[in-house]
Amino acid sequence: MNYAEIKYCDIANGTGVRTTLFVSGCRLRCPHCFNEVAWDFSAGKPFTREVEDDLIASLETPFVAGLSVLGGEPMEPENQEGLVGFLERVRGRFPREGEGAGANGDAGAKTIWMYSGHTFEQLAPGGAWNLGEVTDRILGTLDVLVDGPFVQAEHDITLRFCGSANQRIIDVPATLAADGGVVLWEDDPVFSTHAM
Repeated sequence: MNYAEIKYCDIANGTGVRTTLFVSGCRLRCPHCFNEVAWDFSAGKPFTREVEDDLIASLETPFVAGLSVLGGEPMEPENQEGLVGFLERVRGRFPREGEGAGANGDAGAKTIWMYSGHTFEQLAPGGAWNLGEVTDRILGTLDVLVDGPFVQAEHDITLRFCGSANQRIIDVPATLAADGGVVLWEDDPVFSTHAM
């Protein structure tokens, strides 16, 4: 797997200050995609263990709220294989809020956000883009999935953390625990009013 870019101080792709990984490769090729350069699977640089280590080290910083993974398309089969072990390393080191201390016990909980042009239903067990164990393991690491393709006709600059109105911001643990249906992530109410 290759990655196109890493941002170590990102505030656009999830809550708080985040480390953001943009993987390379996307077959969806949504018209007007903001990151067309990352469609090519060979774009950027190889995603090595050293790169993983650097990303994890960046998450040790107390003010960093978590990791965001975008693309390209993180849920392309090749990228799922390249990401699953890394995401499990991150989750093992940085637990969810209330799940106890990580390996070093000092950096605290961090969230993992992922953006995919596929819907949760396509990625869930039995879905067309679910590759079985590897997809299920990835979903098990995520706190939030922003799902659905970018649709230019539904582009809305007032949306927080997504580009078009068809996209959903999903609370993955709550959705996986529910008997059916998607549970949407709840933002701070002040942001939904567009008034501060």
